[in-house]
Formats: sequence, structure tokens, C-alpha cells
Amino acid sequence: MKTEKQALDTTAHPVLDTGNPDHLTFEIGVLQITILGGIRLEGLDRLRVTLKIGTEEGFSAVRHNLDLYNDTQVEKLCRKTAERLEIGTSVIATALENLTDALEAYRLQEIERIASAGNKNQKKLLSPEEIKAAQQYLKAPNLMGRTMEDIGKAGVIGEENNRLLMYLIFTSRKRDNPLHVISFGSSGIGKTHLQEKVSALIPEEDKLEITTLSSNAFYYFGQQELKNKLILIEDLDGAESVLYPLREIQSKKHITKTLAVKNTKGETRTVSLKVEGPVSVAGCTTKESLYEDNANRSFLIHIDESKEQDEKIMAYQRADSAGRIDKTAQYEIAELLKNTQRILKPVSIRNPYAEQLKIPDEVFKPRRSNAHYLAFIEAVTFYHQYQRAEEADKETGEIYINTTLEDIQEANKLMKEVLIRKSDPLNDAGRKYLEWLKTWLNKRDKALPAEAKAKAGSFTNKEVRQFLRINPSNQKRYMVQLQEYDYVKKVAGEKGKPHEYRITQLDEYEQLKNGITGILDKIMSGLAGAKKQK
Repeated sequence: MKTEKQALDTTAHPVLDTGNPDHLTFEIGVLQITILGGIRLEGLDRLRVTLKIGTEEGFSAVRHNLDLYNDTQVEKLCRKTAERLEIGTSVIATALENLTDALEAYRLQEIERIASAGNKNQKKLLSPEEIKAAQQYLKAPNLMGRTMEDIGKAGVIGEENNRLLMYLIFTSRKRDNPLHVISFGSSGIGKTHLQEKVSALIPEEDKLEITTLSSNAFYYFGQQELKNKLILIEDLDGAESVLYPLREIQSKKHITKTLAVKNTKGETRTVSLKVEGPVSVAGCTTKESLYEDNANRSFLIHIDESKEQDEKIMAYQRADSAGRIDKTAQYEIAELLKNTQRILKPVSIRNPYAEQLKIPDEVFKPRRSNAHYLAFIEAVTFYHQYQRAEEADKETGEIYINTTLEDIQEANKLMKEVLIRKSDPLNDAGRKYLEWLKTWLNKRDKALPAEAKAKAGSFTNKEVRQFLRINPSNQKRYMVQLQEYDYVKKVAGEKGKPHEYRITQLDEYEQLKNGITGILDKIMSGLAGAKKQK
């Protein structure tokens, strides 16, 4: 057994191990103390713990529950432990005093950490150097091109059009009429990854990430807590309950709920809960189509599922595994983009060309699509606010900036694919199937021998399944859709025998894309020509 002096000599460097907050350990001299269940952070006037005290000598450990701020309980534990472990009471008392100091420091540290995490919505105060760097970034030429490139440098692989489109939609959260976006894609293709990576470039205080949330929970946010926030929903398929309040806050810019509650006297009264917007909402889904009211309010983007995109992602994964990705550079770019977001100010925007802009007639839901088109042009202008001169309305004194032809040109580049999708009667899955079918037919027909050329252009479902490895039930659904819209027609086959089909027009999608591109280009040419004549 160690003497009391030997035990005391070894207490110079006590160590509190907080790796497991529910199983803290404290080594001091010959004593090994475990705090079972951790400590409670509330109630700084007490320090109640359950201790297990032992030594390396093989004695039976002492287990005791006490308040370390209660002298009587501490003295009782000292006597009990000294008797059980055959160590002097002064050693135990010194150990418990050191333990109390260490636990106090740990508790204050945890309280500050939690408070800091709770205050993450507080806006970060930028240093003069950070403000200057962000302003220089927003003032430099080719802002859109540099932003697209830097989003890639921050870790977003490929998806060049989608990533910049999504970033600008997220930026619109600071405006009175924010935009919304829904990402479509099959499971495991990267839609959630794209949303996470782009949203990582938005300041933490400006966004709310939702995995699971009840519909009622939305009404219990603070009245201003969601104002001008970006709301990120990882999986819309599992968030059906929150879609109604989300639609309401998207359209009305606020939601309200009236509750009946009882006061302390048992009297019932009504209380109105109100949560104000506006908000920008982003979500992901694996569904081929969405409830129309949800889809109509949002930009719909489709994840790139091409082999080229697969190669880009896999090349990045290999480089990351080899340690060739500069994570420090990624972090610095992300922080710079966050700071540019922080210095963007609410400002009114006027589009002097708005009355001359017209979306193609082929676009479905033209009223909603037209509003989205004009709002996105304003979002591009908003992002360029440090490159636009402020003007004042002579009658009202309102300060505003003007949209330029360059803003419209940039918006058209990014909106082209969105408008094409909105002009296509097929959903994304049906369109992909048809385009894959065209590619396969072209490749197969080129390889047909001369005696089989009569078969060129026709196909059976079995032949397609063998090539695409597609589920028969999915194929049946796609074929029904294609026949409904007359993209495919049956040319041969009787009951009990394989049916043969033929695509009615191989270049219909190219014609659609060229038509919409041509209309947008024609509008831009007309605007540019009118500007030159002034």
C-alpha cells in the first residue's frame, strides 16, 4: 500500500477525460475516478454526480451519489473511500477538490459551446479585410463565369449549369420574392449531394436544414426566425406533412395557426401563431413527377446522369483518395463565397426591357413560367448589384438598380434548359427513356446487315430491355406515355406475338430545343438592335 505522502506526490497533474460525455474519467495520483452518467449542465448552484472511485491496488471500488457542493456529503465520501481503499482522507479530499475544479471548468466550457451553437444564426461580423475581398470579388468582370468556376473549386463536381442556377436561386432568398428549386434524379445519382454542396456556400445563419419536421412544428418558429432564410429539405418524398405550410409561406409569405389554450386558472382562450417569410425553399426527390401545386412554385432541375458526369465524379473520388485535393483551398473559396453573400444588400430592381421579353409559346403554364423567367433575370441583376449604379425614383425617392442586357443574356443561358423542360410534355423519366431509345436504335441500325435493313427503325420491348436492362413494369409505363403523346406507334404484332414499334419523329427534341433557343436569341437580337438605335 502506498503511503499518504506517496499518494499526494502523484497528484500534480490530474487529467479529466471528456471523450465520452456520459462516462467521464479523472485520474489523479493513485486514484481513478469515473463520473457515471456525466454531469447536468443546468443548475450551477449544485454539482450532483455519481462517482466510481478505485485504485490499481485491486481494492473494491466505491460507488457513491452526491452533490460535490455539499460539504457533509463530501466528508462522508472521504471517510468511506479512505476506509475501503486504505488511503488517507486528506488524499481523497484533495482528489475531490481537484475533481470539482475540473468539472466546473468542463461544465462552463460545455455551456459556452452549446450557447455558441445556439447562436449560429447570428450574423457573422466581417473584418474590414473580409469585406474588401468580398466587394472586390463582386465588382470584378465576368462575375457569373468566375462564380461558376469557383463553385466547382469549392467541391461541386460537374453540373455546371445546374450549380450556378441553384446558387443564384439560393441568393434570391434575400429578396422580397425569393425563388425555389426542386432537384429530380434517381436514387444515388447525386441530387442531395449537389444541394448540400451548393448550400454549403450560403452562410450558416441564413439557412435551415430539415430532415424530419412535422407540419405543426413550422408554426412554432419565432415570428421572424424564417424571414429571408433558405430552407433545405433533403428528401421531399418523406416530407409530405410539411409541404402544405411550405406552399403557404411560399405564396403568402407568412403562415398562421390559431390554437385553443388554457391559462393557469383553467380558462380557455385562443392564441394565434404567425411565422413570417419570405423564404427560399429547396428540395430533392426521386419521384418522376410532383404534385402540381408544389412543382409550379419552383424551378425544376434534373441531375446529369450521363456517363461523362459519372467519369468526372469518379475521377474526383480517386484524386481525393490519393490526397491530391487541396481541402484548404476549397475551404477558403467557400468562405469567400459566403462572405460575398453576407454583403449583398436588399435593393429594388427594375427591368427596363421587361415589356419586350416573351417566353416561347411552347412552354406549359406560361403565366407561372413567365413570372419565374422575369424573377430569375432580377436575381442575376441582384447578384451584380456592386456593378450597377444606384438610381432614385424622381417621384417616390426609391433607390433601385437597372437590369442590363448582359443580365438577360446570362439568365437566358441558364434558363434555356429549364424552359425546354417546361415545354416538354414528357416527364424526365419518359424523356430519358426516349432519348436512350433513339441512341440505341441509331447504333443498332448502323450495324444491321444489308438483308436486315427493312427492320431499321422498328423495335420490340424485349430487344430494348436486353439493351437498357430496364425493369419491365417501368418500360411498360414509359411506353404507355410515349404512345399517348404519339412519340411512338405500334407498326406490327398480334395478340400473343411480340409487338413492333417505331419512333414517329427522331429529331422532335432537337427541334424543340432549337425552337426555344431561337426565340430567346431573336429576343436578345431585337433588344440589342433597339439599344444601338437609341
